[in-house]
Amino acid sequence: MNSLGIQQLFFQHIKGNLPGHISMVDDLAEVLDISTDSAYRRIRGEKPINLEEMTKLSIHYQVSLDSFLNLQSDTFIFSGQLKNNSEAAFEDYLQNVHKYFSFFNSHKDKHMYILMKDIPPFVHFQIPELALFKYFFWMKSILHYDCMKKVKFSFIDPRYDQYRDISKKIINLYNKIPMTEIWNIESINTTLRQINFYYESGSFENIEDVHLLYEKVEELINHIERQAELGVKFNLGEEPKSNAAEYRLFVNELILGDNTYIAELDGAKITFLNHSVLYFVATKDEKFNAAMFNNVQNLIGKSTMLSKIGEKERVRFFNKLRNEIYRKRELLN
Repeated sequence: MNSLGIQQLFFQHIKGNLPGHISMVDDLAEVLDISTDSAYRRIRGEKPINLEEMTKLSIHYQVSLDSFLNLQSDTFIFSGQLKNNSEAAFEDYLQNVHKYFSFFNSHKDKHMYILMKDIPPFVHFQIPELALFKYFFWMKSILHYDCMKKVKFSFIDPRYDQYRDISKKIINLYNKIPMTEIWNIESINTTLRQINFYYESGSFENIEDVHLLYEKVEELINHIERQAELGVKFNLGEEPKSNAAEYRLFVNELILGDNTYIAELDGAKITFLNHSVLYFVATKDEKFNAAMFNNVQNLIGKSTMLSKIGEKERVRFFNKLRNEIYRKRELLN
């Protein structure tokens, strides 16, 4: 195939992976800093793209040139944010999560798969008290904000108010995405250990807040159990809507997950790998995504489904989670 044919296939590949509401011409013109007319000429093959332009486009649209050109290579292109410790780092993180979930919901056919090590951070946003505690933990112990060095946790601290609105938007978007989650009994322990650590280090203004947090973790677990029972997602405190997103929950008591996320969007796939606790890098590399997707499907085949069916196993599993909460709470007495 000549270079013109490769260029046309390259743009067809990009177009096939764009959501319907995004104009490839306008987006291409912005990425390459050219006019829309110049973008049209490149798409039609009237003007060849050079290596620098192809590199920019492959990075922006997360296209693996090795995979696209059928080259034998062990390299994969990932994009994402690196951890930073600026005073705007947490807000930037929330904005980025909101952007991704908005992007997912722009697709007609969508599904997300999570191989869970921990309860996803944004799931805690459904309960204001847990959201506040997570803000405190991330800003103090992960992002290391200078202003948080000597701060103790309190529900009435006004510094977290600025994050409430976007957190609500994030969880509303998240609950619209059909989901398959693979859990392990350890999935709850990260949040419990965080509460216990701050309790033992004297980082609570009020000891009653510790008791309340454990109650709220149980409330969240009860809600997730209810979602599994009904097989759909919905906001805590509300009833499922007629068009509620599918929710499938599996348990694998042998394999502990690693917080890998795979989004399936109108037939295309994106894999997100967790790093630095909060952050993710993503790839659209077809070969990599096919391998990751096959791995998740194999794990599902070796796991127990708890959503809609398997009532006995579901009750047993969630009682185990509640027992973990009770065991931690007893350490306070």
